[in-house]
Amino acid sequence: MATTPAATPPLLRRVNASKLLGVLSTAGVMTGTGLIEATGLTRATVHAVCNDLIAMGWVVELDPGHDAPGTPVGRPSRRFEFNSQAGYVLGIDVGAAKTTVLLADLRGETVAKAGRSFAEVKTPTEQTEVVNQAVLETLAAAGVSDQEVLAAAVGIAAPVDRDGNILVDDEFWRRFDAGLTARLSELHGWPVLLENDANLAALGERWRGQAREVDDLVVLLAGERFGSGLMDSGRLLHGSRGGAGEMVYLKMVEGVGDTAGIARTARERGAKAVADPAVKTSLRALAGDKPVTAELVFAAAASGDQVALGILDEVTTRTARVVATLAILFNPELVVIGGAVAEAAKSLLPSITEQLAGFTATPPRVAASSLGDAIVSVGAVRRALNYVEEHALDLQLLARRT
Repeated sequence: MATTPAATPPLLRRVNASKLLGVLSTAGVMTGTGLIEATGLTRATVHAVCNDLIAMGWVVELDPGHDAPGTPVGRPSRRFEFNSQAGYVLGIDVGAAKTTVLLADLRGETVAKAGRSFAEVKTPTEQTEVVNQAVLETLAAAGVSDQEVLAAAVGIAAPVDRDGNILVDDEFWRRFDAGLTARLSELHGWPVLLENDANLAALGERWRGQAREVDDLVVLLAGERFGSGLMDSGRLLHGSRGGAGEMVYLKMVEGVGDTAGIARTARERGAKAVADPAVKTSLRALAGDKPVTAELVFAAAASGDQVALGILDEVTTRTARVVATLAILFNPELVVIGGAVAEAAKSLLPSITEQLAGFTATPPRVAASSLGDAIVSVGAVRRALNYVEEHALDLQLLARRT
């Protein structure tokens, strides 16, 4: 019978270093005693591994502290802190209309942000250049060099498998395979991780949004097009080729019929009403000589406009049906409506929740994201941090805390 090879000292040192980094990266200042209690490692091991991590730049040692009252008087405790400025990560959202770039330290705190429109973009090459300009602007604003960036993650509105490959079997999705990540890596030298935007939204929501501590989660991006990111038992679901959560099936759902999201549906119904001279609605005056927007429809409804209220009734029922299908298929504890439309969607939540009970025996809680249009870029930061934590002991650190 085969036996498992014994762990070698270097391997044990590596495992212990990862364990200590995992504790320190989510905590404040910790003493050696605190790390012993948190990790179960011996005092000698904790201090030896901390010395290694200090030498590598991941941990800093602070001035000695004093033990709690009542403990024996002796040498002051060594105090350690994770070096959140040892490097930086980038979270990049490549949307349909614009790109948003966040630069964050190693605790995930935003250091700089930039955005660029794709209004004049006509080719994938031009799109890549716009994204790169936003990256350069973000780095310049923070005074951070390429060498200080440890990883970047990019979100796009296409199926992406576990290895970061776009589903190119489908001609429509193949158009999204523009070589963006390879080009950014070539230009800057850091690893670039590609992921589906809704999957990143789920990571971001569970990390910094309404879904903290929630393991069974769906995040529904609901702006122009419905898309969903799925988490089961705290694990992101991709499917065999990255197609988990894709919502083309909505074309076959009665009362839904297509993948158009809340913003698009409200806008199109509002424009149709304004174009009909027989329809009396305040939307016409609100829009003036400009196109009708979803925001105008929500504003008109808030003022009591009956046409706008009717449009939002339709939007609400449609969204409730979408949420119900996800509830039936995946049985999440929580469904979070995310994207730029999230703030406006708060007014729809009571009616959506009420209607769910008529569609499924396992209705989830429904909430609107508090992350706004940053939900994907925040999730991209979390994805990049996951990579850094996984590969921490193999990365070279150039940034140093002042």
